[in-house]
Amino acid sequence: MVVTDKPTKIVYHRPQALENVVTHYCPGCTHGVAHRLVAEVLDEMGETENTIGVASVGCSVFAYNYFDIDFVEAAHGRAPAMATGIKRVYPDRTVFTYQGDGDLASIGTAEIVHAAGRGERLTVIFINNANYGMTGGQMAPTTLPGQKTSSSPTGRDVKRQGFPIQMAEMLSTLEGASYVVRRSLHNSREVRRAKKAIRTAFEVQKHDLGFSLVELLSTCPTNWGMTPPQAREWIDSTMINAFPLGDYKISSAVADLEI
Repeated sequence: MVVTDKPTKIVYHRPQALENVVTHYCPGCTHGVAHRLVAEVLDEMGETENTIGVASVGCSVFAYNYFDIDFVEAAHGRAPAMATGIKRVYPDRTVFTYQGDGDLASIGTAEIVHAAGRGERLTVIFINNANYGMTGGQMAPTTLPGQKTSSSPTGRDVKRQGFPIQMAEMLSTLEGASYVVRRSLHNSREVRRAKKAIRTAFEVQKHDLGFSLVELLSTCPTNWGMTPPQAREWIDSTMINAFPLGDYKISSAVADLEI
């Protein structure tokens, strides 16, 4: 046993905005990474006590158990509508939604499109794992062509089921959207880039510059039938081809922000 008098160097600590609990997410799922990034940003901005989160329906439905901030739960797909009401009643609060692709891009398509079109002063964290994670891995609007799911066992057939909906690209065309980007959580470099994007999105809201959305490509090893390393590799080799990472809308006012 080696004894040393050197002081302990803290290299990791739990953000104040996160509860000290174990999550229900499957091993290898990157929802937990997204949670930590949001919590770190809120702490660093000093917004933890001033924030209201809106949980969607899906794997992320229990987000309110993991964030140590005010949180409410919306009906399936209605998080942007609920967040709109909250922000208008409490304009000085930081308000964000946390939504998966089945929630945001399917049953909630109208809500997210109109919230962006109106330029609501909201921040949206959009988790894209290309399937309905919570209910058994069914095909989602974001499922890739040829991708096998529990409801498309032979693979998504674009002739019958259409093409994936690219939400970042679509929402970026709306005048009210000020900041729309896509990042990923499959490796450390992209995680760092994702955190910077999340910080920018919250700064957009803080400076009253309009609607912001950060789409995050996320793993789903259980429903993809992969190990966690295989799932991360699949994002890098396949999913990014269908959902290219990048900045899809940065308004001139956002570009002038010093962060």
